[in-house]
Amino acid sequence: MTTLKDLTPGVWTVDPSHSTVGFLARHLMVSKVRGSFTEFTADVKIGEQFEDSTVSATVQLASVSTGSEDRDGHLKSPDFFDVENNPTMTFTSTKVTPDTLEGDLTIKGVTKPVTFELEFDGVSADPWGGTRAGFEATTEINRKDFGLTWNVAVEGGGVLVSEKVKINLDIQLVKA
Repeated sequence: MTTLKDLTPGVWTVDPSHSTVGFLARHLMVSKVRGSFTEFTADVKIGEQFEDSTVSATVQLASVSTGSEDRDGHLKSPDFFDVENNPTMTFTSTKVTPDTLEGDLTIKGVTKPVTFELEFDGVSADPWGGTRAGFEATTEINRKDFGLTWNVAVEGGGVLVSEKVKINLDIQLVKA
């Protein structure tokens, strides 16, 4: 089994075909709706000491995909992301440890600190002479903190869309 000590310091790139930027929100407070973004980039620099590593990522909000064209269209609208005026969501790390990834998340022009729980999945040589590493990261945000306030009250109490949204990253890096 590999450890963080097996990561070669330097620049790594995200392999988008083997990575997922996903989210989960509750609908009517009884079911979960999952979605993802299909277009994203990240600059990852692994430091000589892992704690010296940095991450800077950009997600194209228009690439949202939840399995429903109507819902995706609503998420892109001014009610939620307002992609015409706010095309990207960004993250810039402020602290990296073996267990956490802290940084500033910006959605719809609002920047807030977030902490991801970080899990290292390993490092491996690939068949093409390269080196790959895997990470998972999860956090939960309150969407209202980022100006995503649209909602509808439902009969009997509750709302159509939960305020809390889980963000799940499954990332494969390639040594540049």
